[in-house]
Amino acid sequence: MDVYVGESRRHWCLHRDLLGYHTPFFQGQSHVDGKQKFGKVELLEEDPHAFELLVKWLYQGKIDNVSDLPLEKKWDYAEACQKLYVLCDKVKMPQLKNIAIDQFRKGCYEAGLVPGPEEIKPIYDTTPPRSPIRKLVSQIAARQIMDPDSDSNAGTYKMCFEANADFAVDVIDAIRQGSGTKLFHDPTEETGCFYHDHDHGASQLCKVG
Repeated sequence: MDVYVGESRRHWCLHRDLLGYHTPFFQGQSHVDGKQKFGKVELLEEDPHAFELLVKWLYQGKIDNVSDLPLEKKWDYAEACQKLYVLCDKVKMPQLKNIAIDQFRKGCYEAGLVPGPEEIKPIYDTTPPRSPIRKLVSQIAARQIMDPDSDSNAGTYKMCFEANADFAVDVIDAIRQGSGTKLFHDPTEETGCFYHDHDHGASQLCKVG
């Protein structure tokens, strides 16, 4: 079977039976009205590096362990595994999908880096609600927002909030879970003019109230 991946239409010629054995997605691409066909599959929105990992797993039964890679290559590999997860979700390969998310998590940890909004938005664009990778990246974003040593804040993820309301809900839920039983200060107990509209913030000279 001829498979073309990405905008560059990178080409693979793969064993049809091997693809069909691992996923019903390619079985469906191999038959029309119950008759076998010999054609091509186009995955033009997918990442060629991710598909390369999928092919490696098909023929070797494994992909690389990010722990065996030099530091300067860990993040790139983690990012490829993130895209591999999305690809496996599309073509219905749960075993490899689970391997991919584990390598992604490990790669983030070992590289000391996390996905930003540019990486998170495509995940929410292409995965269903309650997807495990949505849970993971929303928890990462929540941790970055709440980390006093991080340069990130809620505004960092504005593009994600605007693009998908589910992301906002997931992040808020993650913050709530992460804060435990700690209750925020009650803003209705404030006195003075903390919530008045002044040109220079709260004023001791405010006479309202």
